[in-house]
Amino acid sequence: MKLVTAIIKPFQLDAVREALSEIGVHGMTVSEVKGFGRQRGHTELYRGAEYVVDFLPKSKLELAITDEQVDQVIDVICHTASTGKIGDGKIFVTSLEQVVRIRTGEQGEQAV
Repeated sequence: MKLVTAIIKPFQLDAVREALSEIGVHGMTVSEVKGFGRQRGHTELYRGAEYVVDFLPKSKLELAITDEQVDQVIDVICHTASTGKIGDGKIFVTSLEQVVRIRTGEQGEQAV
């Protein structure tokens, strides 16, 4: 089992969720986060004063999936979330040692 963590632009969230649902991924956790990478933020003007916005708003998706779904999930997220511009985001894939469904006690892939 794998944990896929994707950091994407917030306005891409609905499209990515729908695309993942179409390939059979129905559960995910979404968080509103802030951060920066190579993009390094930007400068804004507010009431005549210029200030730097270092941390940009992003959406963080976390999906627990089977090993067989990994490549397809990565392809769908990359294709759907890509705008071709800097700041599109990142995808991280880590191994899950154990998953337990609290309600039933199911473990492993049955809990996903």
